[in-house]
Amino acid sequence: MNIDISSVQSFLDPSVVKATQEEVKKAHKALWDGSIKGSDFLGWRDMEAVNEDTLAAIEARVQRWKTSIDVLVVIGIGGSYLGAQAAMDALRGYFEASPVEIIFAGHQLSGAYLEALLKKLENQRFAINVISKSGTTTEPAVAFRLLKQALEKRGLNTQDYIVATTDANVGALRQLADQEGYETFVVPDDIGGRYSVFSAVGLLPMAMAGIDIRAFLAGAKAQVEALKPYREDNPAVVYATTRQALYRQGKKIEIFVHYEPKLHFTAEWWKQLFGESEGKDGQGIFVSSAGFSTDLHSLGQMIQEGEKIFFETVVNITEPLSSLTIPSDAGNLDGLNYLSGRTIDDVNQQAQLATRIAHVDGNVPNLLVEIPRLDPYHYGGLLYFYCVACALSGAASGVNPFDQPGVEAYKTNMFALLGKPGFEAQTQALKARIKK
Repeated sequence: MNIDISSVQSFLDPSVVKATQEEVKKAHKALWDGSIKGSDFLGWRDMEAVNEDTLAAIEARVQRWKTSIDVLVVIGIGGSYLGAQAAMDALRGYFEASPVEIIFAGHQLSGAYLEALLKKLENQRFAINVISKSGTTTEPAVAFRLLKQALEKRGLNTQDYIVATTDANVGALRQLADQEGYETFVVPDDIGGRYSVFSAVGLLPMAMAGIDIRAFLAGAKAQVEALKPYREDNPAVVYATTRQALYRQGKKIEIFVHYEPKLHFTAEWWKQLFGESEGKDGQGIFVSSAGFSTDLHSLGQMIQEGEKIFFETVVNITEPLSSLTIPSDAGNLDGLNYLSGRTIDDVNQQAQLATRIAHVDGNVPNLLVEIPRLDPYHYGGLLYFYCVACALSGAASGVNPFDQPGVEAYKTNMFALLGKPGFEAQTQALKARIKK
């Protein structure tokens, strides 16, 4: 993979860059020697979380389900589903038929969605992969209760249709899985949700979708060797240094930009990775995303001429995904004959270049991250690169890039408002505030 910051250089104060480089260098050392804040969550770093036995078990489960079910419902929220969703969207064909349809649930609290899902499943053979370390997170727990009961009403042996990806030893889901005899895969204790795509959390759904998970892991492992040595041109070091230097010079919002709709959920995964890792202690780059050229017709005006607090990271795939060409038209009423014979991918690449030039001219720095092909190997390397870069960037800013204490605030309030036992004092306090 390649990172190009040539369009950013003119925006950077050399003294800020130098100071930031020193902090990123310290962060890099701390990441690899294990002294980084949150070091008990480094299970993803060396790409050793999944052994051959786990891969074989995943592949065996896939083979059993391929012929016995029509739909797999993957239940999880945040890192428990975003990595798999991102990989599936990126690596499968747009309208590719799959032997088993994969649907996600438990990632929101829409009653209408769950009701429609239950209706859809009435006449279909379905199975569940429930992903939760504790088994008590509200969104997935609600979805699992409903879908488990739907299976049980059919009088089926749920051991054949439910797989739990959960803690190895403790938690409500582990207890239930042991009681009911579900096959289980482990959410490692030393890997946080947003870094878990390289574990069974992401790999089982991806394998069910037909993705070559061994190639995906091989691409990530290749990046371990590429990113572990400290060099000033190490892509993860360059990215972390550049975005932190821009932030310290007033660029408060980073926009993940792609020109390929297959990368929509990659942007969603990236937003959780960086947002949850860095947004702490009253600081952090706000992360956003845009799919161009679509969003050039909505957000483009704001980016070009709005407040100068943005910078963009453009993710580009250098090898064309299509050879479809634009035909000639005798009437040429749309004026497009000057494009006749050119591929649409080429037009898209020129739109990308034109936009980057325009935005840089509009005081919006642009970083460019490139991979040669959108295949499992290079995609695995891309996601691993972002995991390393995020750890470096967060640590360089002084925060623990592996925890998420702020997430608990909404949960506490929700439990109190719903009357969960044990939250009586919070319930009383919130009700008093609401009355005011």
